[in-house]
Amino acid sequence: MNNSKGASGLKQYPAPASHTPIGVFDSGIGGLGVLRALMAELPHERFVYLADNAHAPYGERGQDFVLERARALAGRLLREHAIKALVVACNTATAAAVRALRAELGQLPIVGIEPALKPAAAASRTGHIGVLATRGTLQSAKFQELLHGLGHHPARFHLRACDGLADAIEKEAVGADCARTAELIGEHIAALGALGRSAGQIDTLVLGCTHYPLVWPLWQQRVADAATLLDPAAAVARQCRRVLAERGLLHPPHLAAAPLIQWLATGSPQTVQAAVARWVSVERL
Repeated sequence: MNNSKGASGLKQYPAPASHTPIGVFDSGIGGLGVLRALMAELPHERFVYLADNAHAPYGERGQDFVLERARALAGRLLREHAIKALVVACNTATAAAVRALRAELGQLPIVGIEPALKPAAAASRTGHIGVLATRGTLQSAKFQELLHGLGHHPARFHLRACDGLADAIEKEAVGADCARTAELIGEHIAALGALGRSAGQIDTLVLGCTHYPLVWPLWQQRVADAATLLDPAAAVARQCRRVLAERGLLHPPHLAAAPLIQWLATGSPQTVQAAVARWVSVERL
């Protein structure tokens, strides 16, 4: 679908309305961490979570492939659920597709996620920051622009493409031993260089894939007090609230019961169900 087709296709969708749900998609289960933050920030909203696990992982796919998947998922959420906003809860998909989606779906509020480079630069005391992300994110033009936009800052960014890690976390959701995930985390952190609070050491780690914070305890075990871990999910949720408020699309609290969340998957629904049971509080579902 090219840009002109996307723009003309808007006519078939109703204008966003406050009572309709927020759509959230990821290549698989990684976006559940973002969804948790959204649930905490927007307790009166309804959500539709769509896992594109039939085509995961995105991080080792080409940019054109990810763009077409993002278009297909956004179209499905609009057609079938009349979403009032879209949260692209995937760093790779944000880098590959968020600009095109905004151009093609201009009336739909769209919130993406990106590695927390600016907060990391502000937080680091040694000036050495590790960025752990998928290969697709690190090679994207959007990430390079984000990185070059900090060229005036004295911080040095150490980049690591964490091949295999998102896939290992997906498998862990359905009962695979976490030993492989822990092993990969250790390998990828070690490849960055020495962690610590002394001069020349990496004192801040940016988790640049939404899958990674799902196994936060494994990162903490490996990093301990040597470095600060950053996850941008809460910032994404706050931005979503701001965008909805600006457009008058927040769900009226007095009309809201417990929020409803609908779970969708292009592949095995069992993977999503298992991940939800493991990593998302179901008290409000």
